Amino acid sequence: MEPHPTRPADATFLFAQYNEEKRRVDLDPSQTLRKPGRLDEHETYYRQMFGLRPRETGLGGFEPLQERAMAGVAWFLRVMVTVVPALTPLNELLAFISKYFSPMETASMPRPGSLNERSGGKPRDRKSKPPQSHYQQRSLSESLGTSQSSQQSSEAAQDSPSKRPKTSHSPSQQTPEIMTVNEMYNFAKPNHVDLTNGNGPATMTTVQKRSTGMARPSNTATESGPKRLIVKNLRKAPRSDPEKYINHVWTQLDAALSAILVDEKIPYSNEELYRGVENLCRQGRASPLFKSLCEKCRQGISNHVEKPLVAKASTLDNTGILRAVTEAWNTWTRRLKTIRSIFFFLDRSYLLHSPSLPLIEEMGTKEFRTQVFSHPTLRPQILSGACELVTADRQGEQDQSSNDLLLKVIGMFHTLSVYTSDFEPELLARSSSYIATWSDQKADTLDLAGYIDESQKLIELELRRCDHFGLDSTTRKSLETYLEDLLVDQPDRQKKLLNTVDISRLLQEDARDALKQLYGLLQRRDLCEKLRMPFESYISDQGSQIVFDEAREQEMIVRLLVFKKKLDLVWENCFAMHEGLGHSLREAFEAFINKSKRSNMTWGTDNPKPGEMIAKHVDMILKGGLKGMAANTATVKVASNEDADVSGEDEDVEINKQLDQVLELFRFVHGKAVFEAFYKRDLARRLLLNRSASADAEKKCGAGFTHNLEQMFKDIGLAKEQVASFKSMLEESGNKPRIDLNVSVLSASAWPSYPDVPLIVPRDVQQAASVFEQHYKVKHSGRRLTWKHSLAHCQLKANLPKGNKELVVSSYQAVVLLLFKDRSANNEVPYNEIQAATGLDDIELKRTLQSLACAKYRILSKTPKGKDVNDTDTFSLNNNFSDPKYRIKINLIQAKETKEENKETHERVAADRAYETQAAIVRIMKARKTITHAELVMEVVGATKSRGVLDAGDIKKNIEKLIEKEYMEREEGRNAYSYLA
Repeated sequence: MEPHPTRPADATFLFAQYNEEKRRVDLDPSQTLRKPGRLDEHETYYRQMFGLRPRETGLGGFEPLQERAMAGVAWFLRVMVTVVPALTPLNELLAFISKYFSPMETASMPRPGSLNERSGGKPRDRKSKPPQSHYQQRSLSESLGTSQSSQQSSEAAQDSPSKRPKTSHSPSQQTPEIMTVNEMYNFAKPNHVDLTNGNGPATMTTVQKRSTGMARPSNTATESGPKRLIVKNLRKAPRSDPEKYINHVWTQLDAALSAILVDEKIPYSNEELYRGVENLCRQGRASPLFKSLCEKCRQGISNHVEKPLVAKASTLDNTGILRAVTEAWNTWTRRLKTIRSIFFFLDRSYLLHSPSLPLIEEMGTKEFRTQVFSHPTLRPQILSGACELVTADRQGEQDQSSNDLLLKVIGMFHTLSVYTSDFEPELLARSSSYIATWSDQKADTLDLAGYIDESQKLIELELRRCDHFGLDSTTRKSLETYLEDLLVDQPDRQKKLLNTVDISRLLQEDARDALKQLYGLLQRRDLCEKLRMPFESYISDQGSQIVFDEAREQEMIVRLLVFKKKLDLVWENCFAMHEGLGHSLREAFEAFINKSKRSNMTWGTDNPKPGEMIAKHVDMILKGGLKGMAANTATVKVASNEDADVSGEDEDVEINKQLDQVLELFRFVHGKAVFEAFYKRDLARRLLLNRSASADAEKKCGAGFTHNLEQMFKDIGLAKEQVASFKSMLEESGNKPRIDLNVSVLSASAWPSYPDVPLIVPRDVQQAASVFEQHYKVKHSGRRLTWKHSLAHCQLKANLPKGNKELVVSSYQAVVLLLFKDRSANNEVPYNEIQAATGLDDIELKRTLQSLACAKYRILSKTPKGKDVNDTDTFSLNNNFSDPKYRIKINLIQAKETKEENKETHERVAADRAYETQAAIVRIMKARKTITHAELVMEVVGATKSRGVLDAGDIKKNIEKLIEKEYMEREEGRNAYSYLA
């Protein structure tokens, strides 16, 4: 279906110009019409829009729309007046039309039986003279006649209704005869009407069976009206020779194609050429037309494209030939579009529905591919030029024009369908060689971090180039495979990427970007599991250095927390939380934190040092709160790139966070014996002195991980109930002492042992203690109480010269302060007198006096001034002491743990560990009776693994001790043991 024509922009103007000319000629018949200059350019538009046919005379060779329309109206009215003469208003309409349109020529009526283009007949040559019409062109008034003649004809027809006149079509006839209705629809007998005015043999015979006598019969009546119409000896219009027309059309098309192939002006209009192609296709000449077109295109490419390019091949380089071929391709595609527009009807109506023939565009592409691209001289240069452009882009030597050329070349390869078969293999072969050479060079000259960075950049550039220049997805995938094989998967590259020393250096320097790129490269070939060994090796080596660093022993836990946080960030951000590497992190951390080595740090024992240091770190957190852990918290948070300011956070929340981090380390510790020994001692001090920062945190660390410490928490709870019962008894008896006494009764088996320090207790305190002891023995007979004054503390009300204060002090501090109760500021007490009155030894007394006279709150004055207390110093009450707070807590200067205390604790833990091992051996021997040495060692390790992994040498030593104690004996002739009952 043809598209609706687009009316030219000046069509309205041309019509107005024509009407003006027509009116001028009508006023002066001697004048002739002047043809508008551009009317011929609108020939296609008028014919398609109004369905007009060319005529011999008239303006521009076309019949105007006004004349055609009025001719149709006049013909219709003439018929209606002839059939229905009684319609008088039509006569008035005819008179009106005759008055205003009489100068116009009527349209030529088509001859009956004639053939034209729209009825499927053969087309006639536009330039040939059309056949003479049987209907002469007449004026509108002549064709229709006057109203008077019409009335006379109607009256004459009514006077003789049985007589039907013949209608003559001779040119000399001016007024047609008018028939009545009865004459038109009622026939008395068969009658013959000569339609050729007696000049031809053609006749029309009307056969009528019978007449009904009706004035206007119905169209569906079966008894009246004509039944059959026969046209005899119909004379057809003479036809021209088809071959002559076909040759004429092809001559025009051949000339047009020759002009197109050399970029010259086409000698004919595209419309005329298009109609010629259409006529040939409609006459069944599509196949030879397409063959001729193919041959013409083949010759045009050979003469005007192939030969010039081959001539240039010897003088231009590969890039120059590629540029020339690209320009020739662009020129050919432009020419092919013009050819296709002319042969569009052939392309859509014939080639589109042919399964074996290509479309015009496909034919043109195939011819170019066959004659130009596949030419033995041009093809190697074209492919080499394209690959050289890619190489230049890789080396950064390509400008924008070269990039544009490569983009056009890739598009040409896709259109010619040679990308996959010809260009891609050549490009991949050269890319593989380039990548291999690049990899060898970079691996030899760069370290691991540099090689990783350059390899990642190369991969990104190659993939970005594929997207930018429109390379196929198969090319992108193949290039990516080559990159992975040559940069990652080769044995030499794996050895470089997985080098333990280099990876340890990256981890030590915290090079997270390089580690992330390394993981990305290894992930491309599923080699991440091979990263576990270097990762574990670094964790084990670095962790062992922290654990066995004797010079920085006190910083062990802080350094471990920083190290653990750093590894967690690397695992999350760089290794994408890889499951295998996560297992490696935990396993390596657990391995080094449980390593044991006999050294001065453990006093010659094989106890793991981290257990002791974790207990001390927990004590620091729980005893000092935010103040005690501020420095450590800042260190850990700075290592993890977090805000180190903890002042604004809730104390309990921050304590819980710190405890969670420390207890995470505690979970890696196998043997809990060392941790329990030190934690138990520190916990007792915190509970008794009421120095814990959080009671919930204490239970979380104690009861949650060491179940045998639960008794200590129970004793504190029972002590509160006993004190409440004691106070109730005093209120009932009315013997309330002068002091408010609170006593904590502890189980000796659950608490650490403390030395008995001699102290002369004030009389009031001694009396209150005696009352409580009597009350306790009444309820718990048979129990003996031992007073530990070193763990006691009290509150004193002091009336100082500059204000009254409430002092919270230890029992030693209280005893010393009470010596100055009734003394003035000028009354100095020597050191020896204080020692005799309190009964304290030198160590405890000096530590106590130092906290009262040399610390922050100086209740006493020391003479001479200084931070140390000597035996010759004297002390007096400080009348100048002042502080804005009413309640003041004076902490006793804590004596640092001595080496003997640590050594004693480690030795006790080692002894307990030996007893536990011997007990496990005896239980196994009692159950098995006889067992080999290897089986015994295996079962002992399994039985004691919850308290730590034992060394095989230690197990053997305990076996020897049991043999000496005669619990078991060694069997003769075999490596086995027997149990002795």
